Amino acid sequence: MQTSSDRHEYPAHWEADVVLRDGGTARVRPITVDDAERLVSFYEQVSDESKYYRFFAPYPRLSAKDVHRFTHHDFVDRVGLAATIGGEFIATVRYDRIGPSGTPASAPAEEAEVAFLVQDAHQGRGVASALLEHIAAVARERGIRRFAAEVLPANTKMIKVFMDAGYTQKRSFEDGVVRLEFDLEPTDRSLAVQYAREHRAEARSVQRLLQPGSVAVIGTGRTPGGVGRSVLGNIRDAGYTGRLYAVNRSFADDLTDLDGVPAHRSVRAVDGPVDLAVVTVPADQVPEVVAECGEHGVQGLVVVSAGYADSGAEGRERQRALVRQARTYGMRIIGPNAFGIINTSPEVRLNASLAPEMPRPGRIGLFAQSGAIGIALLSRLHRRGGGVTGVTGVSTFVSSGNRADVSGNDVLQYWYDDPQTDVALMYLESIGNPRKFTRLARRTAAAKPLVVVQGARHGGVAPQGHAVRATRLPHATVSALLRQAGVIRVDTITDLVDAGLLLARQPLPAGPRVAILGNSESLGLLTYDACLSEGLRPHPPLDLTTAASPDDFHAALSRALADDTCDAVVVTAIPTVGEGPAGDAALAEALRSAAAAVPAKPVLVVHVELGGLAEALSAAASTAPQAPPPAEPRRPAPAEPGADTAPERPEPREAPAPGDDTRLIPAYPAAERAVRALAEAVAYAQWRRDAGDPGKVPEYDDIDEKGAAEQIAGYLARGQGLTLGAAETCELLGRYGIDVHRALPAPDPDEAASAARTIGYPVALKATAPHLRHRADLGGVRLDLADEEQLRRAYAELTELFGKPAELRPVVQGMAPRGVDTVVRAVIDPAAGAVLSFGLAGAATQLLGDTAHRLIPVTDRDATSLIRSVRTAPLLFGWRGSAPVDAPALEELLLRVSRLVDDHPEVVAVTLEPVVVAPHGLSVLGASVRLAPPPARDDLGPRTLPAY
Repeated sequence: MQTSSDRHEYPAHWEADVVLRDGGTARVRPITVDDAERLVSFYEQVSDESKYYRFFAPYPRLSAKDVHRFTHHDFVDRVGLAATIGGEFIATVRYDRIGPSGTPASAPAEEAEVAFLVQDAHQGRGVASALLEHIAAVARERGIRRFAAEVLPANTKMIKVFMDAGYTQKRSFEDGVVRLEFDLEPTDRSLAVQYAREHRAEARSVQRLLQPGSVAVIGTGRTPGGVGRSVLGNIRDAGYTGRLYAVNRSFADDLTDLDGVPAHRSVRAVDGPVDLAVVTVPADQVPEVVAECGEHGVQGLVVVSAGYADSGAEGRERQRALVRQARTYGMRIIGPNAFGIINTSPEVRLNASLAPEMPRPGRIGLFAQSGAIGIALLSRLHRRGGGVTGVTGVSTFVSSGNRADVSGNDVLQYWYDDPQTDVALMYLESIGNPRKFTRLARRTAAAKPLVVVQGARHGGVAPQGHAVRATRLPHATVSALLRQAGVIRVDTITDLVDAGLLLARQPLPAGPRVAILGNSESLGLLTYDACLSEGLRPHPPLDLTTAASPDDFHAALSRALADDTCDAVVVTAIPTVGEGPAGDAALAEALRSAAAAVPAKPVLVVHVELGGLAEALSAAASTAPQAPPPAEPRRPAPAEPGADTAPERPEPREAPAPGDDTRLIPAYPAAERAVRALAEAVAYAQWRRDAGDPGKVPEYDDIDEKGAAEQIAGYLARGQGLTLGAAETCELLGRYGIDVHRALPAPDPDEAASAARTIGYPVALKATAPHLRHRADLGGVRLDLADEEQLRRAYAELTELFGKPAELRPVVQGMAPRGVDTVVRAVIDPAAGAVLSFGLAGAATQLLGDTAHRLIPVTDRDATSLIRSVRTAPLLFGWRGSAPVDAPALEELLLRVSRLVDDHPEVVAVTLEPVVVAPHGLSVLGASVRLAPPPARDDLGPRTLPAY
């Protein structure tokens, strides 16, 4: 237990687990008075050279005064952090606040001197870089804005840590010492460096799990059957290229092998390293196993055992303890309650899962939080007939189970760099960090397709075992934000596989124009209708008649692919009587050869009960399992040290080269399924093209950002959260160039008449009571009142229909030009971040959920697409002869609201309703703003793993 030091309570929120450059983990925590022995032990293991670099002189041991100084902190002006593994220090960092003269000082001094010491055995793992991120965040929290460090010129490693951090800095040389000064305010470069380090570390941590040089299955039964014995057999039968061990503490002392695999009573007894342990023992025995693995240096765990958060409150605490224990030893966990992991690479051939068969090697990466869904996905991809054909296979598969540690975000980091994965398919029941997932998804989708299906969409709660932060956003909003990030969002695992098979082996279409040809007129018409329903632009179907030969198909497909007005081709085929397998093979070869001649356009086949053709299409470039070639056991290469720059983006795969035998034609049993997959590919291809020019966030000279900040600070001084009044709202919005039509209260007819004279006729009279607000359909609004007589008559009608003025809260407002009523909203969600929403006003839009969303900050291109994304958008652009509205004015309003929320995260909600958009200009007739302390932005802080 940690003890507080001199002045402040122990800051537990500074504790964090981090992933290091080589994929291992360490714990960062404040140093306290209880750490004296740990500090002395740590210092004894540091080389004399490292001690010299730290103290600029030989310093063989710490004095009692040194130990007291380095362990007693006030957590404000003097702070020390340690990186620990197994409870022992591997590195330390500290800062001491200093004044202008360089002597010790207290707040409000804004500068501190910082110094590091890293054990030699752990240098090169990125420990100092991680500690710098965390000590900088601590310093900012304590009001320190600048660090200074003095480093010997020969200490090039530490100089590089500071120089590569990305902060704005100044460097000088004086008295034989390099002095570095740098501001701690995050910059675009420092965030880019942080994200690059995060990417490398998390990708490497998953690589160590998926490419182990040795595996131990712990809990293998002495008799056939059981989970452990099954996993052991699956690894062995897949032809795993590394070293495999069976472990069970109940083995007889003289048992040396099990099913031809070396057997041991404990992982400690294994002579040599164990990279990965698959844990299948009962949950109550797992802590002992984890301790043994940690002490033996195991790098990662796949915990198949159940009985954790999937089993209630007691299990949730057991799961937290499991994660804490594993991280103590620097290990990462897949699971618990995991189905397992698979890597089909010929260099690995690992099937550490409950799947009895190794999937065919291929280019699709699979991630499933559910074991049952994982089984279904593997089965569908493996099948060759009975629906979608098995035209391609799997590169890697991860079933995360309760997702206590390794998550979909980690696997995305790995897939981004993995040359064996062209398409990523994910089944997610929850998204633990939507903001980070969206960031990673956008980067991944720019290089390779990412297809996601979300389970538990309508349950409102995360599945048992999933620790996720709460979001107030409806599922439709989350889906829209994922699509904005380039994610191909589908509704079922059938659609997931359909889209994956198309994207894995066909090029992206250049547009929505589709040619349809085949030997069935009816099937062609169904395909044509499906294309129209999905927003594609189909050509009239070409009917080759049932007498069409393979040569006829080849000629027709060749002509369609050569047509410049065609972006993709759907071939429909029904069985030819009397042809049999030979005819199927001939047709498949005819289609394959025609498609290979024009590799830049995708081709899909719709077949009806034609298993032979499906198999023949797959066999045209077979991905059936081959006899595994011999391979030597190997260990993954160590992480390469290098500069902290953004990772190189994988080259996007546009189309296979002519004659490439990987060009496989996916076949579908229904036109709707083929067309749905094609429509997703068309939309994704358009997103890829648009992503090359995302637009910009425009600057507006009339924005008073400083004045708005002062105004917001003044309001928040009155309370932690408040909704601004009408005048305050108008003033704040006005600082961002958003003018709200003036509305004056009318508590009685005389006040209403006075207000109308102030504003000027014609006016509108509105009831603003909550049950009538924005409900013109209920009759609570009277428009175009030209004089006082009409105003008083309208006032009497409203009070007669709806009650007393005190209940109606009537206001008088000047008339705005006629136009289309719209709604603009912005909200800061604690999980997803700031979101801008747009839709047309009215009950019909609310009923249909016809609202579009974009993440803030919004670019000019985002604003343009946002107003065109709602289904009712034609009403804005001259539908049925009406005058088009002033779209540029509406886009500018959206951009100004986005700027307001982005500049001032204390603005947690903005609603502009209605916004009447006329042919020239617009009018904001109603507005509300809510202020509150902003939610924490963990994506701007130092790298951390989710807390447990």
